[in-house]
Amino acid sequence: MPAPMKPTVRRSLLVTSATLAALALTAPVSLAVPIPPPAAPRPPSASPSASASASPSAGASKGASASASPSVTPPAKMSTVGGTRLGQAGTQVTIAGGAPVLPKDLTARSWIVADAESGDVLAAHNAHWRLPPASTLKMLFADTVLPRFPRTTAHKVDPKDLAGIGAGSSLVGIKEGETYTVHDLWLGVFLRSGNDAVHVLSAMNGGVAATVAQMNAHADELQALDTDVVSPDGYDAPGQVSSAYDLTLFARSGLQKKDFREYCSTVSAKFPGATTKNKKGKPSRGTFEIQNTNRLLSGDYDISQYPGIAGVKNGNTTNAGATFTGVAERNGKVLLVTVMNPEKSDHNEVYKETAALFDWGFQAAGKVTPVGELVAPRDAAQPSAQPGANPSSSAGAGQAGGAGNASGKPVAGAVADDGSGGMWIALAITGGLLVLLAGGAWLVNRRWPLPDLVRRRR
Repeated sequence: MPAPMKPTVRRSLLVTSATLAALALTAPVSLAVPIPPPAAPRPPSASPSASASASPSAGASKGASASASPSVTPPAKMSTVGGTRLGQAGTQVTIAGGAPVLPKDLTARSWIVADAESGDVLAAHNAHWRLPPASTLKMLFADTVLPRFPRTTAHKVDPKDLAGIGAGSSLVGIKEGETYTVHDLWLGVFLRSGNDAVHVLSAMNGGVAATVAQMNAHADELQALDTDVVSPDGYDAPGQVSSAYDLTLFARSGLQKKDFREYCSTVSAKFPGATTKNKKGKPSRGTFEIQNTNRLLSGDYDISQYPGIAGVKNGNTTNAGATFTGVAERNGKVLLVTVMNPEKSDHNEVYKETAALFDWGFQAAGKVTPVGELVAPRDAAQPSAQPGANPSSSAGAGQAGGAGNASGKPVAGAVADDGSGGMWIALAITGGLLVLLAGGAWLVNRRWPLPDLVRRRR
């Protein structure tokens, strides 16, 4: 059983929300519900600009005809979502007394170390640099699409389901005409980074274009404003970018879903093979083993499984280089680390730099002043005063942006001629309270049962 949760400021916020609810229900009808500030606009899409130089590892998506690799210099101006310092180029960290210094020889273009529960960013390097994400973008794909289909749903693969998969894509080995469950397909996505599994799930979800639109909308909902999705599998495409900050938001949102946690932490699994017939013509279908390509989870000849690791997702393409977001737990502390495109070309370098940052983060937790924060989704961070607002009841559930008051006008400031103003005020207050409670639920639901998951694997 997981250890009892200690009281936190965020738990206190939930209690405060409940107190506000009690006060609001007895407040005078002239009370006006506060209007949230307008949502920050999505920055314009940035196309990477220099010649490609990184070579993909075995099984990586090559994307040879896609956009060129990004500049080696971060832009002068970057997003400040989560804090002003996160928009500054270079390394951002505030070392207090007794805190360890950052690891030496970090060569990644961008990285971030954050407390998964509190959202505190302990340190970062070019956190909002918009770079090609490779298959780490599949975290957003999963967070968007995973809730739409029960894991037992079966789907027979049509040839058109596999159309448009990029040359050199990583594949799990899905066959046309075979039937797979949604559970099978998600194992293919997380363990083998199978672009074929992504395309089949996208076909079930209304097609690639519809899925891309939903992913972009969900990125906006999560306030991941550095991200522009072009391909749901992360395959290199012109204008497809994300950032270490945004990838960390995707992981944090996805990890609040039980199935997401299960799939991203699975080391190996059996995957359905092709149907064959024996000499008597009787059909049979075997399985083959697939292993997670996250080397901090599965290990490799030059790197061991990281103690306490519980996912999340890796990627590697020509233009993105190696990318990785990981989550790990130690002594009740859960950290998220994202590393994008190390310049050093050593084997498994992205995992080695991630492990070094995890080690630093666990030693530095409580000894450094945060340089920013991971923001909550819009529906939790910006309560709506609009009557009839439909706030999400769980974090990461919204798919098409927050339900704010689009008019920007107070909804409880006037009494209608028919005397129904009090009713609308009550509805407005009730709507606002529901969103307050939804925000409180987001704060509490950040405490995932990762320690239990890690102990089971041990």
